[in-house]
Amino acid sequence: MQKLTNKEEEIMHILWRLEKAFVKDVLAEIKEDKPHYNTLSTIIRNLEDKGYVSYNAYGKTHQYYPIVSKEAYKKRFMNTAIENYFNNSYKNVVSFFAKEEKISVEELKDIIALIEKRK
Repeated sequence: MQKLTNKEEEIMHILWRLEKAFVKDVLAEIKEDKPHYNTLSTIIRNLEDKGYVSYNAYGKTHQYYPIVSKEAYKKRFMNTAIENYFNNSYKNVVSFFAKEEKISVEELKDIIALIEKRK
């Protein structure tokens, strides 16, 4: 699975949400920094080349849909981030969020309960 640019990832989130879309549909969903139609079309074709999307052809028009699930991408993204930024340690991930005050004691208790339930 090739790494996506920020813009490609933004487009993938739109396609995951819409499930199937023409370029004009994707363009309508972009709220800020709207690219030109042709630029967006090129980005989507790049996603196709990278193996993230496919399409159904209707004459000269294409309706695109994701072929990589959001869950599969999330798993790859998280594993790469944990490996690259946290020395492959989930303890370091949780410690990071605790130090940044991004996770509450209740959330930590919920995580511990999930882990204990799996035993």
